[in-house]
Amino acid sequence: MEPSDMPAIRATYRLQLRGDSLRFEDAAELVDYLDELGISHLYLSPVLTATVGSTHGYDVTDPTTVSDTLGGRTGLEALVRRARSRGMGVVIDIVPNHVGVADPRQNHWWWDLLRHGQQSPYARHFDIDQGSDNGAEGKIALPALGAGDGADDLSIDRAGPEPLLAYYDKRFPIAPGTDAGTPAEVHARQVYRLVPWNAGLVGYRRFFTIDDLAAVRVEDPAVFDDAHAQVAEWVTERLVDGIRVDHPDGLADPTAYLIRLRDLIGPARWLVIEKILGAGEPLDPTLPVDGTTGYDALNELAAVFTDPRGEPVLTELSRTCTGTAEDGTWFRDQEVQSKRAVLTEGLAPEVRRLVRVVQRDAGTTGSEPDAAPEAIVEVAARLPVYRADYASSAGMLPRIVGDVSATRADLEPGLQLLVRALAADGETTTRFGQVCGAATAKAVEDRLFYRASRLISLQEVGGHPGGFAMPVSRFHLAWEERARRWPRTMTTLSTHDTKRSEDVRARISVLSQVAAQWVGHLAEWDRLAPNPDPAFGSFLWQTLFGVWPQDGVVSAELRARIHEYTRKALRENGTRTTWTNNDERFETAVAAWIDSVIDGPVNDELTAFVGTVAPHAEAVSLGQKLLQLLGPGIPDVYQGTELWDDSLVDPDNRRPVDFGVRRRHLADPDAAPAKFRVVREALRLRRARPASFVGGAYVPLLAAGPAAGHVLAFGRGPAAGHLDVVAVAVLHTVPLDESGWEGTYLDLPAGTWTDRPTGRYLSGRVPMSEIVASLPVAALELVDG
Repeated sequence: MEPSDMPAIRATYRLQLRGDSLRFEDAAELVDYLDELGISHLYLSPVLTATVGSTHGYDVTDPTTVSDTLGGRTGLEALVRRARSRGMGVVIDIVPNHVGVADPRQNHWWWDLLRHGQQSPYARHFDIDQGSDNGAEGKIALPALGAGDGADDLSIDRAGPEPLLAYYDKRFPIAPGTDAGTPAEVHARQVYRLVPWNAGLVGYRRFFTIDDLAAVRVEDPAVFDDAHAQVAEWVTERLVDGIRVDHPDGLADPTAYLIRLRDLIGPARWLVIEKILGAGEPLDPTLPVDGTTGYDALNELAAVFTDPRGEPVLTELSRTCTGTAEDGTWFRDQEVQSKRAVLTEGLAPEVRRLVRVVQRDAGTTGSEPDAAPEAIVEVAARLPVYRADYASSAGMLPRIVGDVSATRADLEPGLQLLVRALAADGETTTRFGQVCGAATAKAVEDRLFYRASRLISLQEVGGHPGGFAMPVSRFHLAWEERARRWPRTMTTLSTHDTKRSEDVRARISVLSQVAAQWVGHLAEWDRLAPNPDPAFGSFLWQTLFGVWPQDGVVSAELRARIHEYTRKALRENGTRTTWTNNDERFETAVAAWIDSVIDGPVNDELTAFVGTVAPHAEAVSLGQKLLQLLGPGIPDVYQGTELWDDSLVDPDNRRPVDFGVRRRHLADPDAAPAKFRVVREALRLRRARPASFVGGAYVPLLAAGPAAGHVLAFGRGPAAGHLDVVAVAVLHTVPLDESGWEGTYLDLPAGTWTDRPTGRYLSGRVPMSEIVASLPVAALELVDG
């Protein structure tokens, strides 16, 4: 199949492959269902050989082979053939930034490096810190030992064909001819040094702060070729129609990498990148990509469905619970403070290495005292984006350096060193960009967003909760620009990385509409079931509200899931307990509080409140889904989200999906839940009118009348003067319970229209009460005209 003959991409469906529940053969059995649903492409999580037992695939251990656990290369080929038989395509997620090294024996590249050092053919593959000033006497520091342990705690395992250094169940290679003597003596002869996990020494660049994921130097053309051997074969053999790139900001030069990747896959294949954009940051238009993986659209939808009238009440509630009003200024300040903390704590090894590089590139010896370390931290902490070396960010870094100098004159000498090193356009530029990206991810998404609690539905990957709500006018302009500039970008509502599913966010967002009621309920519930920590309690109350079953029956499975999520959230929050310093008494107290809510008098009250807001949560759920599916870009449906989904953060959102239930809904759509019908009809509408979407026009439609502000509608079509699709959603529905739609209408473009989910016909000036009589959304298709 020639690239020009590849299936046109209209909509993707993300499948989280797992060796224990969703292998290639299982995915092949879903092809007919996905085709009938209206999907054009299967979007697969990473498929290369990963750590044994991995449930996500991002810890690749062998980039040159397809995972046997998933079904191997033959299984992948069979899946592709099955998709092709239905006229569908396949998109695959790749991980160029890092590989899994938790068990060195599973990663041949890593094992060979540790055994042979610079003599290994894979020495160039890893970003190793092996300078004499690295704190480990020039050896590769591996943080694999328990706190306080050292070489005397090692032993030699001679049970296999070659001797190995052993530390409990961990094994490490021994260079040939160096196994004589005590374990400590053998260890001293190796190119690596095993150090305690908390020693602050890491001899290789990591993925964020995860010791088990070692970065790969794909900026080296030979390493790129090795790391993309399978991708090259997939292209040559026409097995793949698109590529999703995981975390390009971790690479040495994302732009250069993407240019090389585009050359490899050709101009026709779809290419999207997991680029998290800062507030107001555009995607660099010079990149040879089709767009992002959709967090920008996700957060715009979250903000436009948030009622701005709830902001002052929820801000004041945050002051009551935390002692600080979590407004926009607070979020900006906290982001900077969180970054400073992460840069000096979890990312300290990377920052120390960066400081040495700055001193070298700036021409200093590093022996004299200077302000470089603090200057680097301050500039990185104030950077409002992941990294500032994209063409679209020109001028940002000089502005930040100027701001730092203006407020911290004492750092000017260090700033000058940093600037001199950056001007050399060498290793400093690379490492500074990589450190800034890691700092943003760890400080904001994995720290601040677990601490803030004003409205947690806004605290999503790439989110900007300090801005609270988004006006419809701004939303329309952003989406018109997306249709014009990035018509093939991915859009999404849920992913394997979202902190909570689209439907949990939808329900929580309704709190912005009933803020005063929420404040009253919390006061009563905290009296009935006092939580151990008011600040984190506010965060957890919203979480419980988001996942609470409408019948109030919390199953054993859901209880366990809530407890597991809470433990993770507490440790990511890091104020009372952490992953490395657990406060078991506090964690136990929080767990007991959760059980008291589930089993005590709050249950009935929380259930009643959930029931009261259920129609409004459904309006948000259906509204954001319809707008995403019919809006600009290529919409992705995360596995299972064609039905209401109560997933929380990973690994909860990677649970197996019951496709049997979904198949039955497909066989009897009239009896299916509203969300399923909306998804099915919207996807089929995209398939029926492809010219109206990718490359088509986006035209805002304005309602008129007293309740016009509650309407978000747009038209799609091959051209602005030829609209044949209209999407209508309702915003902030709680006030409508009293005011209603009296006198509010929408003028449809000329012609007769049918609402795909309900089959009703409409034309001309239509009262909003008629458009949303059955559902709070409408997906209209032009019948004639």
